[in-house]
Amino acid sequence: MKRSTPLKLALAALALTVATTASAAPVCTTQPKAKWLTEAQMKAKIAKMGYRDIKVFQVSGSCYEIYAHTKDGKRAEVYFNPVTGAVVQNNVD
Repeated sequence: MKRSTPLKLALAALALTVATTASAAPVCTTQPKAKWLTEAQMKAKIAKMGYRDIKVFQVSGSCYEIYAHTKDGKRAEVYFNPVTGAVVQNNVD
């Protein structure tokens, strides 16, 4: 079955969007995972920083990433250096 040109263009645009979205995470470290803080250690640091109601905690590229609320109740998407626990990128609504 032959695909029409508009469909090919739409599929190419979709592939580009997916590729761009997948690489949206910042580079947080180049250290191997053996040097990263454990998930429990990182969650403890995050709690001390005042983030609460963590909905998502995941590895995103070379970062730990969370979706949570700040101590002021604002929604936040935060990327952390998994070796030091430092905030690399903080997106607050």
